[in-house]
Amino acid sequence: MIFLKLGGSLITDKTGVEAVREDVLARVAAEIAAARRENPGLRLVVGHGGGSFGHVAAAQYGTRQGVETAEQWLGFAEVHAAMVRLNRLVTEAMLLAGIPALSLQPSASALCKNGRIVAIAAQPVLAALDAGLVPVIYGDVAFDAEIGGTIISTEEVMMALADALNPSWLLLAGEVPGVLDEAGCVIPMITADNFVDIQSALGGSRGTDVTGGMTSKVKSMLALVAQQPALSIRILSGLEAGLIGAALGMPESAGGTRISQ
Repeated sequence: MIFLKLGGSLITDKTGVEAVREDVLARVAAEIAAARRENPGLRLVVGHGGGSFGHVAAAQYGTRQGVETAEQWLGFAEVHAAMVRLNRLVTEAMLLAGIPALSLQPSASALCKNGRIVAIAAQPVLAALDAGLVPVIYGDVAFDAEIGGTIISTEEVMMALADALNPSWLLLAGEVPGVLDEAGCVIPMITADNFVDIQSALGGSRGTDVTGGMTSKVKSMLALVAQQPALSIRILSGLEAGLIGAALGMPESAGGTRISQ
């Protein structure tokens, strides 16, 4: 079982507005299709970020922090609609590549409390996997028992599903070759022990990102591996042709940054 997250910075131009990188998306879909042909038993869940789609509307309305007024609920709906538009493009690219991709909407199954997921329906994802499909999830809005509504990132959805699905690998494909230090070099391994030393070297996120930048993502991934000791995480570039396909085939030897206990 592998979770693959396609970063919003990879499949869209985050400095624009709803600007998708069609060539990158088509190539990545072809690499996923090839990996599935080489390993028919591969159980794969694909997720994608919001990039220049959901983050722009989310920042305008402050959806992450809570939803109360009529205008904020309108923003809540607009954020979801933007993410659905991007999800449709991702799913269609995968279908064109011969992948039986099935979109599963997180906002229809996740419930939050004060910005954190407290319940999510994993059974539809499991049923899709058992049918030989590739579930496609994404960052989305969610109803929240304390603050009305919020936004849940793709990583947060995957973390919530991890207990039920028990993935062995989580691959995070973005536009950088891994987590970079202050000199711009890839940090090959991050653990709870060395995170304090490297944290100052981590930056935010290019373009608009309401769910946090690299520091936030690394912290979340360290928390996840603490909860899931059998899970390994790799942050790698999806811009370099062939890397995603290679990582799906041999995640142990793929490049980038590995995050583990």
